[in-house]
Amino acid sequence: MNNLFLSLYVKLQTLMATEDGQDLVEYALLVALVALAAIVGVQNVATAVTKVFNNISTSLA
Repeated sequence: MNNLFLSLYVKLQTLMATEDGQDLVEYALLVALVALAAIVGVQNVATAVTKVFNNISTSLA
């Protein structure tokens, strides 16, 4: 287990030392932005679907 953490630490240090790590950070930020947009979009769709089902259940009652 310690070897795993040590190898991860060494890999992160290598990424931070090279300029390639900056690309990784940019991609991570882009993925986070897309995930945030997806979450907001899904919440809006869920609200609309709930309203539709409530209208249907009110009509049937």
